[in-house]
Amino acid sequence: MKSLAAQGRTVFVSSHLMSEMALTADHLVVIGQGRLLADTSMADFIDQNSRCHVRVRTPERERLLDVLSTAGITAVERDGGLLEVEDGKAERIGELAAQHRVVLHELSSRQSSLEEAFMQLTAGSVEYHAHTGQAGQAAQAAQAEPAAAATQPAAADMKKES
Repeated sequence: MKSLAAQGRTVFVSSHLMSEMALTADHLVVIGQGRLLADTSMADFIDQNSRCHVRVRTPERERLLDVLSTAGITAVERDGGLLEVEDGKAERIGELAAQHRVVLHELSSRQSSLEEAFMQLTAGSVEYHAHTGQAGQAAQAAQAEPAAAATQPAAADMKKES
């Protein structure tokens, strides 16, 4: 597919395999319930529809929280002593920790995957949801209409930008 795109051809691929699309597509078109939801580059799609945060682990959690707070940075405590800073810069957090001699065991920038960004964008466009357990059986029994094909938003057209 990449070789066809390199020849200047447009290659359209419809897939729900987001990991595959992340590796092959340059440009995404996302359609949900017959409406155009996105028509953008892969990088822009992920930037616009995903969460970016910095993960920090330290044995001196309270001290680091104080340092970050003083610098105007808000950190949220998660399970296992993990701290997360939304839209933070790992470099700035690392520099502050070093200046205040706070030991860090982890400092990593995280951005959502294409699949997470896709799920975020299309959450309101999914017509049918999977149900589990008794609630799912009750929901299925309550539907009097014949089964219809599940409608999920389609994604990922690959175009080589010229």
